[in-house]
Amino acid sequence: MSCTSATSPRLAPTKQPPTDAAPRRELGPRASIAVLASMLVSFLGSSSAPTPLYAVYQQHWGFSPITTTIVFGVYALAVLSSLLISGRVSDQVGRRPVLLTALIVQVVAMVVFIAADSVGALLAGRVLQGLSAGVAVGAIGAGMLDIDARKGGFLNSFAPLMGTVAGVLASGLIVRYLPAPTRLVYAILLGIFVLQALAVLALKETVSRRPGALAGMVPEFKLPRSARPAIAIAAPLMFAVWALSGLYGAFGPAIMRTLLHSTSVLWGGLPLFVLAAAAGLAVVLLRGARKQVMLRTSISTLVVGVLITLLSIASGDGGTLSAIGFFVGAAISGVGFGAGFQGGIRLVVPQARSHERAGVLSLLYVVCYVGLGVPAVIAGMLVVYGGGLVRTSEEYGIAVIVLALVALTVLVLSGRRAERRPVSPGYQESAVQVSEG
Repeated sequence: MSCTSATSPRLAPTKQPPTDAAPRRELGPRASIAVLASMLVSFLGSSSAPTPLYAVYQQHWGFSPITTTIVFGVYALAVLSSLLISGRVSDQVGRRPVLLTALIVQVVAMVVFIAADSVGALLAGRVLQGLSAGVAVGAIGAGMLDIDARKGGFLNSFAPLMGTVAGVLASGLIVRYLPAPTRLVYAILLGIFVLQALAVLALKETVSRRPGALAGMVPEFKLPRSARPAIAIAAPLMFAVWALSGLYGAFGPAIMRTLLHSTSVLWGGLPLFVLAAAAGLAVVLLRGARKQVMLRTSISTLVVGVLITLLSIASGDGGTLSAIGFFVGAAISGVGFGAGFQGGIRLVVPQARSHERAGVLSLLYVVCYVGLGVPAVIAGMLVVYGGGLVRTSEEYGIAVIVLALVALTVLVLSGRRAERRPVSPGYQESAVQVSEG
């Protein structure tokens, strides 16, 4: 008996079921980066989807042109606020929790849009969209860089542009050919966000949880010392190219009505589509170019494209030739957009360590969304209370050209020194990969 009692306790543990749960199945690197890139496409696509719908909303609710620019600008300001508060949080708590939160907010925003019956609801949906995008873009971009620095650097430039193209094109086609366009486009996006949330659950976390999440939500403009010379070059140019996209996004439909005397939503969304498509093509074609080549290409094509655009707008009563010139200017400006956006990211981000990437990317997006939103809102007020659409567009374009020339001046003075500057310790190999790719 003593032998039985002595052996029983030793045998008992072998009869207990295992306490550890089955290991969670995780996506591989290729599938993970594809999921993250698709999120960047869908987030930017959802932000551009309302552009062809503004004319429909205006017909239903009878608001003025300044309301359109306010709705456009509110999104950018919401993104800005979110970036300032939460841009660095994923460096502390991890990428997956931040991405899940952002996707849930996007789902809520889509529900608000589907049920919208007033300008107030439209503004609420845009605010939710902006808050969600601000939470997500830094975490998505940093997550792609965590997985593959070379592909991540390219996709951080390419995916947002493809999202803008897809959002404008899909929304315009739905408005033109399918029923209930102001609900259908958002219902489709809602389904996409739900699927992406399920995919995020299978992502592997790429950073370790660190203390200081609440402190990370205190807005601050803090850059790694090694990144400061690079952002001095990139910031004016990135501000300029995103301000240009604000011109096409907020005023493209009104300019097309002036040039072609057409209220078609397809024509209204086409300028932003051409700009973003040309920008995406430039990102692909210039992905192997040196950063200095990208930045100089961006500045030169931006200046030429904007000048052609302004000449087309100011060429009298409009017509087919003016519209063709306007689209040619948009395409050339789009090359400047893509080259400047990619060149700026590739110049700045390699200077950051892994736990600094989301914060640095978020700061770059702050610059971009200030450029996207603030000039568009000011221009909207000038259209109504100042010199009208043509004169305001001319002043807007001139301001973009001046910013591009400022970037050129800084590039000439500081570019070579920044190009030779060593990157932060622990990120040298990845930085070399990004600069070469």
